[in-house]
Amino acid sequence: MAVDTSNHGTRARRVALPIKGMTCAACVSTVQGALERIDGVDGAAVNLATETASISYDAGVASIDAMLRAVTAVGYGMGLEETRLQVEGPLDADASRAIEAALHRLDGVASVAVNPAADDVAVRVVRGAVNADALGDAVRSAGVDVLATESTDAVEADLERLSRAEDVRRLRSRFIVSAFAAVAIMVLMLTPPIERAIGATALNLMAWALATPVQFWAGQRFYAGAWGALKHRTSNMNTLIALGTSVAYGYSAVVTLFGGLLSLPNGAGTYFDTSAAIIALILFGRLLEARAKGRASGAIRALIGLQPRTARVIRNGEEHDVPITEVTPGDELLVRPGERVPADGDVLSGSSTMDESMLTGESLPVDKAQGDPVYGGAVNRLGSVTVRAARVGSDTALGNIIRLVQDAQGTHAPVQRLADAVAAVFVPAVLAVAAATFIVWLAVGPSPAYQFAMLNAIAVLIIACPCALGLATPTAIMVGMGRGAEHGLLFRDAAALEQAHRVNVVVLDKTGTLTRGKPVLTDVLPRGVSAHQLLSLSASVERLSEHPIAAAIVDGALSRGVAPRGASDFQAAPGRGARARVGEDYITVGSVGLMKEAGVALDGATLDDAQTLSEQGRTPIAVVRGKTLVGLLAVADTPRAEAKEAVAELHASGIKVIMLTGDRQATANAIAAELGIGTVLAEVLPGEKARQIARLQAEGNRVAMVGDGVNDAPALAQADIGIAIGTGTDVALEAAGAALMHSDLRGVATALGLSRATVRAIRQNLAWAFGYNVALIPVAAGVLYAAFGSGGTPEGLRWALGESGFLNPILAALAMAFSSVSVLANSLRLRGWRWRTAP
Repeated sequence: MAVDTSNHGTRARRVALPIKGMTCAACVSTVQGALERIDGVDGAAVNLATETASISYDAGVASIDAMLRAVTAVGYGMGLEETRLQVEGPLDADASRAIEAALHRLDGVASVAVNPAADDVAVRVVRGAVNADALGDAVRSAGVDVLATESTDAVEADLERLSRAEDVRRLRSRFIVSAFAAVAIMVLMLTPPIERAIGATALNLMAWALATPVQFWAGQRFYAGAWGALKHRTSNMNTLIALGTSVAYGYSAVVTLFGGLLSLPNGAGTYFDTSAAIIALILFGRLLEARAKGRASGAIRALIGLQPRTARVIRNGEEHDVPITEVTPGDELLVRPGERVPADGDVLSGSSTMDESMLTGESLPVDKAQGDPVYGGAVNRLGSVTVRAARVGSDTALGNIIRLVQDAQGTHAPVQRLADAVAAVFVPAVLAVAAATFIVWLAVGPSPAYQFAMLNAIAVLIIACPCALGLATPTAIMVGMGRGAEHGLLFRDAAALEQAHRVNVVVLDKTGTLTRGKPVLTDVLPRGVSAHQLLSLSASVERLSEHPIAAAIVDGALSRGVAPRGASDFQAAPGRGARARVGEDYITVGSVGLMKEAGVALDGATLDDAQTLSEQGRTPIAVVRGKTLVGLLAVADTPRAEAKEAVAELHASGIKVIMLTGDRQATANAIAAELGIGTVLAEVLPGEKARQIARLQAEGNRVAMVGDGVNDAPALAQADIGIAIGTGTDVALEAAGAALMHSDLRGVATALGLSRATVRAIRQNLAWAFGYNVALIPVAAGVLYAAFGSGGTPEGLRWALGESGFLNPILAALAMAFSSVSVLANSLRLRGWRWRTAP
């Protein structure tokens, strides 16, 4: 579970609760309705694939305790974890009551058990709702000291939950037993010599003995789910399965025990093989589904697995290996080659190369030296470094990413609304169709009418699949979000991921987005001196200035192997240039306008060069020794290396690209021409950027705005989707709908391409889920018999319908089992999605 504390100081909160026991879209609808009825809950989005409920609520009115009660009241549960606190004893009755009262005051505590004999306290809380520190503080507030804390490894617990390993083990064992029993029953019933040898009654008794453990042990989860729903006057997928198999099993048991007494006709056979085979096939489908869900959560499991379990802390000059939960801000951490950094912080000593691909999606290592920031989960490739911890646990950049991805995966996409509306009435509608099917065929069906009526009703109950409806959208969202995280791309929620696929115009901010965001030295044009001398004179003056252009000139000289000389009598003309004595001469470095005002003679060639540089989007800088021009320099905020390729990729996708900037038109045009951008909106003030986006939207465009996530916040918020680029660990998703954890502009095309691929998968899933139910429920109800008549079944359909024209319930179970698996398999294709090869 994750709690969003971004609104600290207010009562508005967002929480993601782990929900247990959901199996289909009807379960989702029930849980969501229960949560939304709580006073103070502003909205709830329940996700079947992630088994979570993402809830926005007023913490002054609603509580996690109320949510736990509401979910439990409708027959479902929440994931709980246990923490044991060893306390200072001895504990008397008053101390025990005080501890219980203090702990129960914490929101999210489900139960407290104080053991005075062992001086310990066992606390069960909603997963992630309350941390160990808060539990310890509550116990201390009751006047009892805490000596030690033992809690379930949250990382291991999350990995186990996401992998569905325990669920897979349980399903596998029940499937094996039920499959063996179903096959054995079929062998008995399809082998005439066995019946002749032991008689029909003994044969039915043997089949009954084999079917009973399948019905009530292997199928126990269906009964438990159906009973839980019935107690709360609702229904779900388990209701359909339990009812359908119980009818077949119960009818067969009655025939076995009382067939002779009830004078049933000779055609009154048993259907133990049907009930057992249905349960086996559905368990097989659930087994495949659980495995597929585990694979679908692979990306988030990989992120969680990056969190180190231990850290090497230096305290009082000694190294200690401690659990990661014991690391606090300010600790000094030793990180050796090959180890993961335990927390976010800064390098105190040493140097190394770090692999930060888990944050940025970039595989290239990053050099680190004293003072450089490092991030928890990064792999230290080379030397040992000592790090001062600044942010630990869930506050690290990696922790924030995990929380953001988990929360985003738990949200609903707008395209899911139709599926949610259908799911709310799906199971009751299927029950009504099954009842109508039984009544109609009992009245007009072929002889024996009651058997055909019963089998058709069972087929309707079994073949209906709200699971596919419930999984169609969230599984694709889960995989798509995870794939995005692997590319260093984070979406705020499912709505942002869906919205991105409609974009037909991308507006790119220039400074810091298309360009590097700082000037660099681009041109060196000497006049009567060497290039080396020109750089030496200019860098010697600019070394004493703090202006960004001065820094660009000094850095450019150093990169060309020219070191500045000593200078004195430094004078600056703010925004225009600077002057200083270098050796015996006064050197002036500044704008062409400043030189004209100072009476420096500039020839026509120099003025032409300055004009050309300006037209190219560069800033010309004149260098004068005394009153004589010795050369021109030019600085510019140059485009990013990948910017031109990124623009070409967007064009190739059929997207119009517009550059938006506050720079002069000539400068903007030069940059745009270099990058292949045809439309430029220049000289736009920061406050007007959002209005420019609104104007484009008013023309009927779906607009994505790409900016730095800070200065462009109004425009990012105005756009259909804002993409904050190069936000590093800040993850500026408040104004933007998506963020790139790196500065590579090609990630914009990746984001839009991933959105298209995800929405395409969602539509395919929904088409299959709706089409499957619309087509096959009528088949199960017997419409083909009505169409073809007895014995008129087309040859190509007789394998499924037989001569009767009615669907075998076992085939109905097989179809239902694979319907949700097919949706999951289609969503899992996104795991292999790559922008370069995406269709």
